[in-house]
Amino acid sequence: MEAIRLALIGSGIMHSQAPRLHRLAGKLSGLSISYDLYNVANAEAQSFERTLERLAKRAFRGVNVTHPFKGQAFGLTTAPDPVVQQIGTINTVLLADKSGYNTDYSGFIKAYRQRFGRAAPGRVLLLGAGGVGKAIAFALLQLGADSLHLVDTNRARAGQLALALRAVGAEAQVHATALDLADVDGLINCTPLGMYQYPGSPLPRQFFGRQRWAFDSVYTPVMTEFVLNAKRAGLEVLSGYELFFHQGV
Repeated sequence: MEAIRLALIGSGIMHSQAPRLHRLAGKLSGLSISYDLYNVANAEAQSFERTLERLAKRAFRGVNVTHPFKGQAFGLTTAPDPVVQQIGTINTVLLADKSGYNTDYSGFIKAYRQRFGRAAPGRVLLLGAGGVGKAIAFALLQLGADSLHLVDTNRARAGQLALALRAVGAEAQVHATALDLADVDGLINCTPLGMYQYPGSPLPRQFFGRQRWAFDSVYTPVMTEFVLNAKRAGLEVLSGYELFFHQGV
């Protein structure tokens, strides 16, 4: 059987478990899967676009896209899903027709439901308004979140996300700091902090404890400082690995 050629494009991805997940999923589905990593150190749009074009010419079926190229991928593809058009980021591309999808969005909804059932997210503090942050924000709307409180070192980026959320009827506010927002129901880390190359946490340990649940989008490692602090404080935790698994499926 000829292998279906797939790949992941991103920066700092050499520890990704995506090849293992997709090869195993292919085997369970009776498919032969090849899955390669394309670590693009240069974050410029031209570097990503050239890589995408090269893989299309080499008969790759599709690619996953991760940090920092999800926004660029959106500009180079057509998203069939109206919600994904609102999100404005893509993490999966079918190369034949350059159609784009966001499985961070759909995967988070599935992961949240599996972990927390029908419990509503409540008031949520979302740290990081980049590619994955946008997808998670719109997923939270589908899950019935009461309000979203956005914090990002790039305040303009957080403001743009807030405008997009308000345009579909969500209550979304931008804050300069998280330190006055401890009294929320959920804490979400969608920043790179916690990844093996960016150790640390966007929140100090003493911040945790007054919330009900937490989610960290980082999955390498799974036990980030953010996750450990949430567990020590008695919060219910949804790990980045659970999002990784469900978006991959």
